[in-house]
Amino acid sequence: MREEVKPERPAVGGRMGAVETGVPPHSPIPPDEGVAEPTTQSLTQRQLALRRFRRHKPAMVSLVVLILISLAVIFAGAITKYGYAEQNFEELRQGPSAQHWFGTDELGRDEFTRVLYGGRVSLAVGICVALSAALIGTLVGSLAGYYGGRLDNLLMRITDLFLSFPFLVILIIGSTVLGGSIFDIVLVLSLFFWMPDARIVRGVFLSLKEKEFVEAARASGSSDRRIITSNLIPNAMGPIIVNVTLSVAAAILTESVLSFLGFGIQPPTPTWGNLLDSAQSQMLVAPWLVWFPGLAILVVVLCVNFLGDGLRDALDPQQQGAKA
Repeated sequence: MREEVKPERPAVGGRMGAVETGVPPHSPIPPDEGVAEPTTQSLTQRQLALRRFRRHKPAMVSLVVLILISLAVIFAGAITKYGYAEQNFEELRQGPSAQHWFGTDELGRDEFTRVLYGGRVSLAVGICVALSAALIGTLVGSLAGYYGGRLDNLLMRITDLFLSFPFLVILIIGSTVLGGSIFDIVLVLSLFFWMPDARIVRGVFLSLKEKEFVEAARASGSSDRRIITSNLIPNAMGPIIVNVTLSVAAAILTESVLSFLGFGIQPPTPTWGNLLDSAQSQMLVAPWLVWFPGLAILVVVLCVNFLGDGLRDALDPQQQGAKA
């Protein structure tokens, strides 16, 4: 019995032998078909870190709050109509009101204005101390970690010596001897805030200096200075940035303690610490003089700590395999 052979049907478009797809030959392909969506492997490390930071909600909220507070203290003169030293003896110890949002003190000065100007000084001290300490600590830690040997032993023993000093006592003596200006307080605090940075940078350098990219830089003839500044320090920026944020909070608290004890920045320049110090005798009759400077310190320190946590999670190399 002869098998019946069916004639080959012409493909769409009239061409013999073409594959029949059932789709018009010139119909446009939807733009999203056949295009692979970007994956975490296609993103750079910076983009991955930024994505992880954005998903850390407490850190993002803290960043927004810190930006708002910073703008408020920078533009304090445009926000409030009072001067921080302006007195009004007809409005002594007035509670919070529409005219004086944070009330007035024992001299009739607007407390809201003084908190804003005090925040300008306290934040400036915290940021300057953190950056100065990071600079000193990075220098000491990089030299100790890269060269090792006797230099490492010498620098680490100096670091241990500074850590062994009674911190608060030395700060009080130093601020008393040097004075109570903003520069003096920044200088004294910076001299005792660099040790954690030095230890962190040294540890990172010890783990990185034998890596292949460092050996390749040495083989290409790069100097030690270039290797440290171009290869090693950029890889240590994550821990350094995290520690800087935490140092800002610690410096603000320390400056507040010194001012509260009467050894920090002295009036008439307002800071959150000396505002609390001057409110000690008014605590029972005008408690708002304690509430608002204390609340400002609490909010800023909490936000800086949350920001540090978010940066630590975002910049941690062990998080690179996590879902971004």
